[in-house]
Amino acid sequence: MLLQRDAQGQPIAIRREDYAAPAFWIDTVDLTFDLDPAKTRVLNRMQLRRNPEVPAQPLRLDGDELNLARVLVNGQGASFRMEGDQLVIDGLPDAFELELFTTCCPIKNTKLMGLFVSEDTFFTQCEAEGFRRITYFLDRPDVMAMYTVTLRASKTAYPVLLSNGNLVDQGELPEGRHFAKWVDPFKKPSYLFALVAGKLVAREQRITARSGKEHLLQVYVRAGDLDKTEHAMNSLVNSVLWDEARFGLPLDLDRFMIVATSDFNMGAMENKGLNIFNTKYVLANQATATDADYSNIESVVGHEYFHNWSGDRVTCRDWFQLSLKEGLTVFRDQEFSQDLCADASARAVKRIEDVRVLRTAQFPEDAGPMAHPVRPDSYIEISNFYTVTIYEKGAEVVRMMQTLVGRQGFEKGITLYFERHDGQAVTCDDFAQAIADANPDSELARLLPQFKRWYSQAGTPRLAAHGVYDAQNRSYTLSVVQSCPPTPGQQTKEPFVIPLNIGLLDAATGRELPMQLEGESDVARGTRTIVLSRAGEQITFVGLDAEPVPSILRGFSAPVILDFAYTDAQLLTLLANDPDPFNRWEAGQRLGLRAALQAIAAHATDTTPVLDDAYLDAMRGVLRHPQLDAAFKELVLTLPSETYIAEQLDVVDPQRVHLVREAMRAQLATALFADWEQAYEDNKDTGAYTPDPTSSGRRALAGMALNFLCLAARASGDTVWPGKTLQRFKDAGNMTDRFNALNALVSSGHTLAAQALARFHAMFKDEALVIDKWFSLQAGASDRGGDILPLVKQLMKHPDFSLKNPNRARSVIFSYCSGNPGAFHRADAAGYVFWSERVIELDAINPQVAARLARALDRWSKLAEPYRSAAREAIARVAAKPDLSKDTHEVVTRALAGN
Repeated sequence: MLLQRDAQGQPIAIRREDYAAPAFWIDTVDLTFDLDPAKTRVLNRMQLRRNPEVPAQPLRLDGDELNLARVLVNGQGASFRMEGDQLVIDGLPDAFELELFTTCCPIKNTKLMGLFVSEDTFFTQCEAEGFRRITYFLDRPDVMAMYTVTLRASKTAYPVLLSNGNLVDQGELPEGRHFAKWVDPFKKPSYLFALVAGKLVAREQRITARSGKEHLLQVYVRAGDLDKTEHAMNSLVNSVLWDEARFGLPLDLDRFMIVATSDFNMGAMENKGLNIFNTKYVLANQATATDADYSNIESVVGHEYFHNWSGDRVTCRDWFQLSLKEGLTVFRDQEFSQDLCADASARAVKRIEDVRVLRTAQFPEDAGPMAHPVRPDSYIEISNFYTVTIYEKGAEVVRMMQTLVGRQGFEKGITLYFERHDGQAVTCDDFAQAIADANPDSELARLLPQFKRWYSQAGTPRLAAHGVYDAQNRSYTLSVVQSCPPTPGQQTKEPFVIPLNIGLLDAATGRELPMQLEGESDVARGTRTIVLSRAGEQITFVGLDAEPVPSILRGFSAPVILDFAYTDAQLLTLLANDPDPFNRWEAGQRLGLRAALQAIAAHATDTTPVLDDAYLDAMRGVLRHPQLDAAFKELVLTLPSETYIAEQLDVVDPQRVHLVREAMRAQLATALFADWEQAYEDNKDTGAYTPDPTSSGRRALAGMALNFLCLAARASGDTVWPGKTLQRFKDAGNMTDRFNALNALVSSGHTLAAQALARFHAMFKDEALVIDKWFSLQAGASDRGGDILPLVKQLMKHPDFSLKNPNRARSVIFSYCSGNPGAFHRADAAGYVFWSERVIELDAINPQVAARLARALDRWSKLAEPYRSAAREAIARVAAKPDLSKDTHEVVTRALAGN
């Protein structure tokens, strides 16, 4: 669908303040599909009634790329008209049956929205506005109806026929056809509709709920992939059991189905009872999937299942409330993954990984032209707002609620929320109110109107903090000032409610100190939560014999940027001793970031030492620490990314950032060479493969050690470790070890990399997800610097590459443009020209994928020249394309206007 404009030629924006209830309600929907790739026939019979609270007006139904053949009202022909993509019917009674007959062409649907065909199988994707590509409808989330769906198709070509809910009938039809009839017992909005039809096989498992009711769980895949579904099934079982145990939310259908497809714009979709997944988040065995893949599958399966309540049973009133379901459900899947961890260290690693995503992806979004509140105020294309702000920042807002009311209080609030709103389409305000109402004596209830600024104000708050020790009074006063920079459409911000977790350490011994607030008689041990609500506040601790080292923002208790002038000595104390794992990791990150920024400012060369002896000694201490888990060590020893370093600069020279970080890597490799050797030897053998956190952590650290050993070997000319790495690649018993070895050779630029890459492709040429890794590793490699673009273009000509497959497009184009800043940002602008050509090319095929690629240059205005002007020119070139989709148009015009 092309960009719609008003009479003045301006794009039409949808605004939250303009929300109006629908003029009609749809009570029941009876759909009959005659499935054919070239011409699918859809018979839609609906029972509608006027909304008595809305003034009488015509019925307006949304449609997109449909062929309309028949319109009947109460069985009689009816007059209608088309206004753009809308079907408009006047003169309707207060209650009536509407019958529509339409056809569509799924085989030509490259947008992968609505009904489409992938590898001879029918799939649907209806969120956010895909149902209108199947039939004319009130395609909005607040219209919830009961669905009955009958699917008819060739039994030979499509032996499996699936839709939402419960299977109530099936049988044979003439001419080798068959049918299946599905009834969903719960009301749902149209975006949760789904159907699947094709040649599929299923892994099945029956489980018994606490109520004693038995449920059938099914994971459907193509023949040949069944051996890769065990982990997805285990994740689903764990999700069902966890949600009932933690929040009292049972599975409410006779069966729950997951279906995997290789052509999918998203990770997965939570259609009621029939979740459709990208194969990337279903298929795994030790030969083809890494530990990260196993972890992602567990998280995404959990996420989509948890939507069964937080999104399906209670849904969004309008798309501005998207974080109502997504932010809440991300929080729930994060808690699920943490609760499955056997020990505190593994929980901490999961938390750090989640925060790292937030800070490297969401914080830049908050600071860029696409900045928007967790509950946006307007959009042109809603698909552009499936963002890290909605998901990850939204999850942090929910997490702060739990912090303010406590774990048990939050569970009480969730219970009240679902009791109050089951079967309804509601708002973020409704959710926050339920949590507060369930905890009337909490800080959340007291500060609720102010707390909800997290929903309405964009941007990342900054906390400017400094501490003063008063030796005479044995007190330490921490002053904190909060602010939030302007964002598009919001120049001024009011103070947020910020839960701030604090601890104090003894500067000499590193031990944790008891904390007593001024004016209080109680002495607290461990972490103290201080609730900030004013622009500036002071917190005074008493009973301290010396100036402490403050451990501020423990556990990342709020999505803020903390500015505190830690000395190197204080950071080293935190790194060595802080009992809070997040702040221990954060201390190492701050030290590494500080060294990088100083080197960038000093125009360091690639031979200039960037890291001082104190930092190197600290990292050596982490590697040798007998009590620290391998997974935590790997996180601490991972340097801040180029993207994160760049975000700390006012003006960014990407090549200088890349040079400095590479120098840091090389220095870590050579200075800690003996320790890397020991770390590899200590962690290379993990026994029979399991993806548990302990084993995964050891493989991660062994892989990191190999990477640094190969890097050091390149500098010294040594051939021993590259040879060992190639042998490790050949002998590996699982994909994690094999891919870690391949990555070590490729990222170090060793000549053996070509041999390993060729062997890898030959081994896995029939495994699409593994070949995605093969493409991505090469397009994301930084060793060639600005010369990698010819390789990327060559990869796009490879027989295995297809621009129409989102996974494959992401593996090459996104890995280069979004994941490889040192190679993408070229002084000759060739990277930007390549980006603009690919955005335009993708936009004609799949606007959603194109719009996401378009965001690779969101932060162009921070670039130094000549990058800045060249990037702007490339964005303007895309924006000038006359037939650009509204998805991509919104992104590039906001990028130009917001900088």
